[in-house]
Amino acid sequence: MPDSANPSADSIQNLLAQAGQALSAVSETALLDAEVLLCHCLQKTRTFLRTWPQHCPSPAQIAQFQALIAQRRHGTPVAYLTGQREFWSRTFKVCPDVLIPRPDTELLIELSLDLLPAQQASKIIDLGTGSGILAITLAAERPLASVIATDISPAALQVAQENAEQLKTGNVHLLRSHWFDNVSDRDFDLVISNPPYIDDSDPHLKQGDVRFEPQSALVSPENGLHDIRLIAEQARQHLKNGGHLLIEHGYNQQNPVQAIFTALNYRQVKTHSDLGGNPRVTSGLWKPT
Repeated sequence: MPDSANPSADSIQNLLAQAGQALSAVSETALLDAEVLLCHCLQKTRTFLRTWPQHCPSPAQIAQFQALIAQRRHGTPVAYLTGQREFWSRTFKVCPDVLIPRPDTELLIELSLDLLPAQQASKIIDLGTGSGILAITLAAERPLASVIATDISPAALQVAQENAEQLKTGNVHLLRSHWFDNVSDRDFDLVISNPPYIDDSDPHLKQGDVRFEPQSALVSPENGLHDIRLIAEQARQHLKNGGHLLIEHGYNQQNPVQAIFTALNYRQVKTHSDLGGNPRVTSGLWKPT
C-alpha cells in the first residue's frame, strides 16, 4: 500500500508542503492555492487531503499538479488553472476571456434579491455579463424573472451560455451588445452591472490576478467613470417607472458615482458597502413622475 506511517516524498502531505513553499513568494494564500490545485488534479475535496495526508497520487496526477504549480508561480490565477470559481454557492466555468468572480460582487445579488419579490414576475438586465454570474444567479434565485444578459465579447457570451446550460437557467437570454446599444426591451424592474471601473493608470492593474484578466472588462476612461456614466444615462430609457439601477464600482468612487446618479435625476441614491466595509455598489430609483 502507498500509505504508511512514514509518508513518501510523493504523499499528499509532502506534495502540499513543497508546493506551498514554492508559491510562498508569489501568493499570500500559498497553501490554499496548492490545496485547491491538488484537489482539482485528484478530483477530490479538501477533506480528502486532510483525511489521507499519506496517500500517494498517481504519477500522472503528480505531473499535472506540478505543471499547475509552475504556472501559478508565474502568476496565473488559480481560477483559470482549474477553469472554475464558486459564486453564490454555485460553480461557474471561468477562463481568461472573462473576469474571475469575486466575493465583493455578491453584494449585487443581495441587494437585487431584496428588491425582487420571489413570487412576482420581473424583468432584469445584466450589462457586461462576462461569465454570467449575476444574470444566472438571479435567474436561479428568481425563476419567475425574465433575465437578459449582454456582453460585447462573443467569447464571454459563449462562457455565459455554457454556465446557463450547466446550471439549468432557461430564463436567461444572452445578447451581444455594448451596454444598451442592441437592447430594444423597455420597462425593466432592475438594471444591474459590474462594469469596467479602473483607471488605466491604476497600479493595481500590474499586480495579482488582474494582470491576466481581460483589460476591456477592467479599464474605463475618465478616472474609471466613463462606462458607469454611460450605463446610468442609457438606463433611464429602459427602466420602468419605479425600477432600480445597481452598479458596482471602486472603493474610492462613491462620491463621483453618487454625483452621476443624482445629476441624472435618480432618486434615493445610496451607496452600499461590501463585507470588507468598502463602498462597493451604488443604487438609484428611477421615478421620473
